[in-house]
Amino acid sequence: MLRNSESDEPKTGVDRWQATETHAVRKTKRVRPRKVSKRPKLRGDARRYVGTLVAIFVLCVVCVIGFTPLSERITQGLDIQGGVSVILTASKSDGSSVSSSDMDTAKSIVEKRVNALGSSEATVQLQGTNSILVQIPGATNADETVSTIGQTGHLEFVKLEDIGDAEALAKISAGTDNVPLQEGTYTAFMDGSYVESSTVTSSTTSVGTYEVDITLNSEGTQIFSDVTTELAPTKGQIAIVLDGVEYSAPAVQTTITDGKVAITGSFTLNKAKELKTVLDSGSLPVTLTYSESRVVGPTLGQDSLSQGVAALAVGIAIVIVYLFFFYRGLGLLTLGSLAVFATLDLGLLALLSHYGLFALSLPGLAGMVLTVTSAADSSILVLERFREEIRMGRTVKNASVSGSRHGIQTSLDADFVTLVTALALFFVGTGTVKGFGLTLALGVACDIVTMFCFKAPALRLLALGTIQKHPGFWGINQDLAEARGASSTSVAPAKGGEAHA
Repeated sequence: MLRNSESDEPKTGVDRWQATETHAVRKTKRVRPRKVSKRPKLRGDARRYVGTLVAIFVLCVVCVIGFTPLSERITQGLDIQGGVSVILTASKSDGSSVSSSDMDTAKSIVEKRVNALGSSEATVQLQGTNSILVQIPGATNADETVSTIGQTGHLEFVKLEDIGDAEALAKISAGTDNVPLQEGTYTAFMDGSYVESSTVTSSTTSVGTYEVDITLNSEGTQIFSDVTTELAPTKGQIAIVLDGVEYSAPAVQTTITDGKVAITGSFTLNKAKELKTVLDSGSLPVTLTYSESRVVGPTLGQDSLSQGVAALAVGIAIVIVYLFFFYRGLGLLTLGSLAVFATLDLGLLALLSHYGLFALSLPGLAGMVLTVTSAADSSILVLERFREEIRMGRTVKNASVSGSRHGIQTSLDADFVTLVTALALFFVGTGTVKGFGLTLALGVACDIVTMFCFKAPALRLLALGTIQKHPGFWGINQDLAEARGASSTSVAPAKGGEAHA
């Protein structure tokens, strides 16, 4: 065989050595296999889905901690916890019509009185042009409540020496409180309009007792300074009178010139709160009389709550059975969505209750039941659109992306309509209607968060492999079969015949 003179064979010893080294290196590279990590790496979209699900899981854990136990963390309203509901009607002593500014002032004073009773869940609302609705959960005595919040509230400060009723003066001098004074038998040197604020604090002179500290405005400070300068040398007393009834008559120990007045007298906490209520009353611009009062027993309210919760549980159980029957494994996705939705909703209600902005009523509970059905509807929309995309011939992965997107868009349209209605009920309605609108609006907001942070990422993550590997369990085998059947019937016709004539 002839050899070509331009052969690639090495011509010198150095060339042969270099060729040998190169061959050895190449041989080594071929023999040494490249190491492949056995740990599966998540793709970028999968990492994003997992991150979103982890974030919503952490948020749900925080919510569970926040609303546990439910009976303590979520405030119960009047119709559930029981209490007193009172409607006060305002009128003017001179027969003139009551103005809106008078009603606003009266509402503010009534709120101070109600809050001083120690009920943080109480609500005070204007009704119509001359009525005030007061609801106090936990209260049991309607007459006592009405007597405290419905009095005219004419607060006066009177020097004991200016009281002309001898019998009343003798009782007050003996240390008796709540002494009625006959009209026209005393002269006040100052009324409640000069009081800016009052607080209850622990007494600095006697352990276990309380005192009431008040702050006067500038004009009241000057008046009080002149009076205490006169009474301090003789330890004269100043009677605190509300609606003609003496509630307390502390003695002046020293001249008070800074408008900071400490009323002491070995008060218990309840007595100090009662005096604070009197001081905060000011002077009502109208006369309040109660036209309707209602006492709701706690047993009746708890029975109603139990029936409402039972109805909610039955409704959810029926929805779950329906989902598993028609959607099989995909029903787990909806079940998880409902769990996330309920957790976020209860956590939000517990947060509002903590700040005194929410009290659960029976209409509010009805709003929660309605939002549960809305959350289930949104899940069904997403699942149906996902299966429809598969029947259209898209892969499971692509169907999960486009199906969840279109399903959420449709659900958002319905949610926004519901949200507008809920906000209208909250801002325009009164009483329990506001509670229904509030829970409905909060439920819609939680459903929107659940759709974007759980439903969509969970479906898309499962569609990356799990659903496609087990189509029968996830209930899409029939959809895949329809997609294949549609694909086989759309095959192009063979050459020849009429199609190619």
